[in-house]
Amino acid sequence: MPIDPKVALGAALPELEFAWTPSDVQLYHLGLGAGARWTDTGELRYLDDRAPQVLPTFATVAPTLGVTEPPKVSFPGVEIDLAKVVHGSQEVVAHKPIPATGKAKSTGRISEIWDKGSAAVVVQETTVTDSDGDPLWTARSSIFAKGEGGFGGERGPSNKSELPDRAPDFDVTTPTLPQQALLYRMCGDRNPLHSDPGFARAAGFPNPILHGLCTYGLVCKNAVDTVLNSDAARVTGFRARFAGVLYPGETIRSRIWLEGNELTIAATVVNREDAPVLGDVKLTFTA
Repeated sequence: MPIDPKVALGAALPELEFAWTPSDVQLYHLGLGAGARWTDTGELRYLDDRAPQVLPTFATVAPTLGVTEPPKVSFPGVEIDLAKVVHGSQEVVAHKPIPATGKAKSTGRISEIWDKGSAAVVVQETTVTDSDGDPLWTARSSIFAKGEGGFGGERGPSNKSELPDRAPDFDVTTPTLPQQALLYRMCGDRNPLHSDPGFARAAGFPNPILHGLCTYGLVCKNAVDTVLNSDAARVTGFRARFAGVLYPGETIRSRIWLEGNELTIAATVVNREDAPVLGDVKLTFTA
């Protein structure tokens, strides 16, 4: 049985110690397209050699920097073929700005398992602390495993939210590069779905797709640049549901609504009649 909920639910994930440098931060930001405005002062804050500001979405790659093997979906009570898996959702809560240089430790657990009938959803929660033991960030992510449902578990909640019933306060389009996935994978996500045309076709896609977490980080950066004057340190949380795919070279449209200290965002693909790519997107920030 690929999923044994009695074993998996609540199971602890391996503790992991990791570190990063300003060069790692720069590479991550370049993977999101930073530097397109190469003379803009705000843009260059992401690429400073000594102390680049750090988008909170860097938390999604920091533990796997330097990894060169494809990831495995192997946890206590969970063994799933990578080709069946897509990212379902991602949330990062930043307890303080992430430093440009750091050492950290992550601890986590499998917090939820849902049976969607034709698929399964596995949710992980991890807490990351710095070298002094102070909390840096908390991450929550889910994976959607096609064909792995039907094990008799609960279906789980539906968290879909509605967009505001008015015109967005900001409407931004951002092109991606044809080589965007090949660059982003250097941050440690070597899933061949994003680089190997044969693997992508076997998984049901006509071509390799952009990493969902690349789209996730890119949309966060768009919002920070558009609404927060390129000040990443103001972001306290960012979450999204992966609602569709983006192919390298396509253009993302971000419609952004501002309410108090929260942004609601709809991210779509301009090239395919605004097909959704991220849904239920929320960014929280300090004043």
